[in-house]
Amino acid sequence: MPQTQTMTYKLGRLPRTYDPNIPHLSALLGGVTPPPPPASVDYTQSMPQAPNGFGMMLNNTLGDCTCAAFYHARQVWTFHSSGTTQTAPDPDVELLYEKACGYNPSKGGEGPGGNEQHVLTYVHKSGAPIGPKGGTPVDKILGFVEVDPRIIDDVKRTIYNAGVAYIGFNVPANIMPNNGPPPQTWTVAPGNPQIVGGHAVVLPGYDADGAIVISWGQLYKMTWQFFSTYVDEVYNISDAAWATSAFAKTRNLRLPAGLTEAELANQMRFV
Repeated sequence: MPQTQTMTYKLGRLPRTYDPNIPHLSALLGGVTPPPPPASVDYTQSMPQAPNGFGMMLNNTLGDCTCAAFYHARQVWTFHSSGTTQTAPDPDVELLYEKACGYNPSKGGEGPGGNEQHVLTYVHKSGAPIGPKGGTPVDKILGFVEVDPRIIDDVKRTIYNAGVAYIGFNVPANIMPNNGPPPQTWTVAPGNPQIVGGHAVVLPGYDADGAIVISWGQLYKMTWQFFSTYVDEVYNISDAAWATSAFAKTRNLRLPAGLTEAELANQMRFV
């Protein structure tokens, strides 16, 4: 997808936090190793893309990547569960940034950025705005489970079963050349380049070489070496429409660790 030189690319993920109340996949599995994930999957392959791709979701002017990433995930879920890609309008994205991250539009600027766990907790409890007016109705997720980024097979299983993995990573300078268009493939550059910020994205697919990325409205690829070097948080988000869709049932897609909806709700009761 062509990109203009005048486009800007913002970040906005704040350093990760550690909330012991958030369920962790390793604990839920209890030492049991699930069957290996498929060799590859790409949930964007059949998705039609608008002239501007998946949409910037205001991440060209605001540090709202944690919110933009959620709405990019929702595009994948709605396409495969309903056959229609539901793309949130910018006012909804901005409102989630206000509610979940404390952004004050009257102050201007990029805003405070966002914490991934706080954003997902807000969407779980209060819901993400999806309405044309006033942020209603809202879309709540069933829950979310933390995944160890060091266990690549668990990351792959998350993508396969949940449609995406919602991740946070430390951004090396080599993928943001003078704030110009990022390279299509993100690799580890020699010399351990400087970290220039944090970013939240979703991964809607993978293969042996790396993971597909939706960011800044476009598709990119990060190598598994890049993933292992820079990613420090991964979440398996359970979306109700996706989990109960014919698409999920025909592929035997499962909630984290094979939980039922009731069991996942029980795990989320203290979050």
